[in-house]
Amino acid sequence: MIPIAKPQLDETEIQAVTDVLRSGIIAEGQRVKDFEQAFAEYTGTEHAVAVNSGTAALHAAILAHGIGKGDEVITSSFSFIATANSILFTGAKPVFADISADTFNIDPHMIEEKITPATKAIMPVHLYGHPAEMDAIKDIAEDRGLILLEDACQAHGATYKGKKVGSFGTGSFSFYPTKNMTTSEGGIITTNDEEVASKARMIRAHGSKQRYLHEMLGFNLRMTDISAAIGIAQLKKLPDYTSRRQHNAKLLTEKLSNIEWIKCPEVKENCTHSFHQYTVRTQDRDELSDYLRIKEIGTGIYYPIPIHRQPYYKELGYNDSLLATEKASREVLSLPVHPGITDEDIDTIANAIESWGGPSC
Repeated sequence: MIPIAKPQLDETEIQAVTDVLRSGIIAEGQRVKDFEQAFAEYTGTEHAVAVNSGTAALHAAILAHGIGKGDEVITSSFSFIATANSILFTGAKPVFADISADTFNIDPHMIEEKITPATKAIMPVHLYGHPAEMDAIKDIAEDRGLILLEDACQAHGATYKGKKVGSFGTGSFSFYPTKNMTTSEGGIITTNDEEVASKARMIRAHGSKQRYLHEMLGFNLRMTDISAAIGIAQLKKLPDYTSRRQHNAKLLTEKLSNIEWIKCPEVKENCTHSFHQYTVRTQDRDELSDYLRIKEIGTGIYYPIPIHRQPYYKELGYNDSLLATEKASREVLSLPVHPGITDEDIDTIANAIESWGGPSC
C-alpha cells in the first residue's frame, strides 16, 4: 500500500525522546525554549510560542490579539474545521469568503465585501502548502486597520516572494503526525509582536507569567519537552523533506499533465509550495479514489464538506453561497507526495490513474 501520509521518524527522534526521558524533565522545559528559538529563526520571526496542538495555536493567537465576543474574523470555509472553531472558541464569529479556484486559498477580491464594522481580523489559510496572496490581503488589512492572522498549519516552509509564511502577521502551525514535520502532537505561534507573544505565553499557562500569579484567564496548552525534542530533530530535516515533496510533486505533474480529465495543482509566480498535499481536481472524484484504493494507493479528500455546510454551522445559521468553495469540495483529491514516496511509487500512482480511463460522461 502506498499511504497518503507517513511520519518520517528514525533513530534521531528516538534518541532525542530517550534523552528527555532519562533527564527526568519531561514537561515544558529547556527543549521547548530551544525549539521555539529554532522555529522563530526558521520562519524569520522574532518570537515563537509552542503549544500542544495546531488548534491551540490558532485559539491562543486569536485570543492574544484581544479578539472576542462581538468581533468578526474573515476566513476560508475550505479548510479543516479547527480554522473556524478556533474563532468560535473566543466568542467571535467566523465570516467566510470564497476561494480562488486555482490555489484553493481565500480570494482577496471576496474579502472586501465581507468587511463590516464588527470585522477585527482576516485569517487566510495557506491550504495544502500553497501561500495565500499575501500582498493583496496585507494591503486590505492595513487599509482597514485589521489584524492579520495566518493559518499556516499546512504550510511549513512555504514562501511568498521569498518570505516564509507565518511571518506576515501572526502565524499558527500544526505539528500533527501527518504534517510536513511533527512533534507527535503540537503547534506553534509565530509573531514579530512582543506583546502578542507575551500574551500567548500567558494564555498557554493558565494566564500566568509567574508561577501561582494569574493575571488573565488562560488554559493549559503547553508543549512538553518530549514533543519539543522530536520537533528539534524534525526541524533540522524539514528543508530536505520539503525538497523531496517538491520533487515528488514535480514528477507527478509531469506524468499527469497530459491527462485531460485531471487538473494538476498550480504554483503561482513568486511562491514556493511546500506540498503538504498534492491535490488534483477531477470529475467523479469518488470513483477514482475507490479505484486507486483497489490498486493499493492511498488518497485523501480535503475537504468533502466545507465548514459552512457542516451540521453544527448550519445550526448556527450559516447559509453562505460560496460557489468556488463548494465546487472544489466536489472535485478535489489528494495523492501521496510525502518524503517516503519513491520515484517508482510516482510511476505506480500515475500509471494507475491513467489506467482508470477517466470520468464517465
